[in-house]
Amino acid sequence: MAAVARLAAVLIDFPNCNPTVKCLGFSRHITTYNFAVTSVHSIRLYRSRESSAVICSASNEPSSSEISSTAKIRSEVLTPFRSVRMFFYLAFIASGSLGGFIALTRLIAALSNSSRAAEVPEIVNGLGIDIGAVSFFAFLYYRENNAKNAQVARLSREENLSNLKLRIDEKRILPLNAFRGIARLVILAGPTPFIEESFKRSEQFSGDLLDRGVLVVPFCTDGNRPNFEFEETEETKEINAKRKRLWQLAPLYAAEWTKWIDEQKKLANVSPESPVYLSLRMDGRVRGSGVGYPPWNAFILQLPPVKGMWSGLLDGMDGRV
Repeated sequence: MAAVARLAAVLIDFPNCNPTVKCLGFSRHITTYNFAVTSVHSIRLYRSRESSAVICSASNEPSSSEISSTAKIRSEVLTPFRSVRMFFYLAFIASGSLGGFIALTRLIAALSNSSRAAEVPEIVNGLGIDIGAVSFFAFLYYRENNAKNAQVARLSREENLSNLKLRIDEKRILPLNAFRGIARLVILAGPTPFIEESFKRSEQFSGDLLDRGVLVVPFCTDGNRPNFEFEETEETKEINAKRKRLWQLAPLYAAEWTKWIDEQKKLANVSPESPVYLSLRMDGRVRGSGVGYPPWNAFILQLPPVKGMWSGLLDGMDGRV
């Protein structure tokens, strides 16, 4: 129930919708949009007169080469015994290297003295064991260190993502990490037709997605603005309200979002022009991603509701798509 209350606190008083941001190198200007009632039965978007441009300077862009201390701490928490294992691997490597050095000096002495020729097979056998032990533990250390670096890099990317900003309405701007424990964000990055078609495909799932704490962050890549229209009738009034809440978030500081998404595409060997989606867990970690339209129905089947008896128990058990 606490998660539901926090989610309600974030969602309350959001009559405005900012569905798009020019991004991915096309523009750094953010334009806000409001809903205007043009008649009793229809609602459409219009450009706000108070809209302003936000210029992203290079100083606001996070450096991908910097590994935050938070990412290192999270890595230690997730794998608490890795440092212990790596310490023992180094100790065994040092011990084997010392033993190999001693065996090598004995071998040289035995080969230079014919009276000690009988000791050569035993010394060679011991030297081989030392070399094998050093090689084995060096391999284990190398593999563990690579796994550590990969995990820290992934956690650092997630930390950089959590620091990106989202515009909720004209007056409220929050970092993405403010939604931890509150919502499961789904980030969409693609051209305007991709965003609009994703919007249409989510219509029948809006209520179920909101029950599971899902909020969408649409990210246009062609510089255009998606046209989200709602035909307001008595039958569609409730579903339209849910769709507005589901699609109310908008990225802020487009250059930072562009850089992060481009890095993710490069790491995944995805074409820069490909439309993609990225879903986050309740704790802010990446749970799944893919090329094309997000599988809204799969989200509903895999994600537990944010309210009820299973909410707290299953928050960290988000499945992968």
